[in-house]
Amino acid sequence: MIALSWLLIIAIIGGALALVDGILRLRARGGSTIVGIIEIVVAGLFLLALLIPAIPFGAIVLGVVTLIVLAVALFAGGRTGRTITIIALVAIALYLILANRWLVIPGIN
Repeated sequence: MIALSWLLIIAIIGGALALVDGILRLRARGGSTIVGIIEIVVAGLFLLALLIPAIPFGAIVLGVVTLIVLAVALFAGGRTGRTITIIALVAIALYLILANRWLVIPGIN
């Protein structure tokens, strides 16, 4: 059973937005398909690592990789909007900061 917490909700929002951004990159004309494919795979593994404890890499490692892929996707450009990418980038960065206890907010982590 999964305990629902604010930290998990922030991570799921960031991972879902990264997955949607990857799908939109694949569907866009003139978009960067390699970045879109990598973004879909990494975001999917990140979401699975949050919900299934048997994933070989932890959610923290996959969160860092997702953050790097989102930063590359932000600068790669293309015909897709940047709003979803920036929101996913902020949500996953916030998750990583709170999960590593670099910032402690009572009630969230």
